Amino acid sequence: MRTASLILSCFVVLLAGCAGSPGGVEPVRGFEVERYLGTWYEIARLDHSFERGLTRITATYELRDDGGLKVVNRGFDAAKGEWREAVGKAYFTGPADVGQLKVSFFGPFYGGYNIIALDQQDYRWVMICGPSRDYLWILSREPRLAPEVLDRLQTLAASHGFETGELIFVQH
Repeated sequence: MRTASLILSCFVVLLAGCAGSPGGVEPVRGFEVERYLGTWYEIARLDHSFERGLTRITATYELRDDGGLKVVNRGFDAAKGEWREAVGKAYFTGPADVGQLKVSFFGPFYGGYNIIALDQQDYRWVMICGPSRDYLWILSREPRLAPEVLDRLQTLAASHGFETGELIFVQH
């Protein structure tokens, strides 16, 4: 019984750790969820298996009745000639004016979703990281992002220890 409790406790701690942010990387403050809703185009990302090979990727956010967000990620798989879509849910991990959420596409398992840079004037671009430096996304309200903004975001990401030389730029 004691071993089972220890294993369960370790599992809970590991899951909770997956919903945080990398050390030294802080989420934005003054976040307004209503302005964040709608469709965003993925401009760049670090590679990971669940988006590998996809183009024309978008993320759409809607309010849920339970106070969370519905998240719909969609991309085109050219090799198969079909669209792929994943629907998830996200919840704030603290105050709603801090851009730090936990997101799940797989039942009870959540990962960190940390808004680490945001055009807080117009909500035209955003940079998000996961619970570690292995996950980074740059999104925009348009399929293209001004080169000077993209350069600024890449410089910021590099200063936080992300491997910006490995970014994949998405075709739209």
